[in-house]
Amino acid sequence: MDLRKVIYKITYPNGKIYVGQDRTDSANYFGSAKSSQFLKDFSQAERDNFTVRKQVIWSSTTATNEELNRKEVELIIETGANDPKIGYNLKPKFKAV
Repeated sequence: MDLRKVIYKITYPNGKIYVGQDRTDSANYFGSAKSSQFLKDFSQAERDNFTVRKQVIWSSTTATNEELNRKEVELIIETGANDPKIGYNLKPKFKAV
């Protein structure tokens, strides 16, 4: 069986998103967004009872790691996950128009 590589979208209770990749399609991996960003957006009480949604938005069993990296950047930009008003991705750097 070929290993499936995925691009996922995490949606947090405030509606903000994080887009990331997982080269092992792990069901219990929820990304690597910076914790410091959440401290600004959620109170301690909110962090004590926290629900997120993880959606696979792209997958492949044949993509190279380079193709996966390109697709991740494409989907970060497409979803706006790098816009601080919309998401938690820090790269690629958001450029307001």
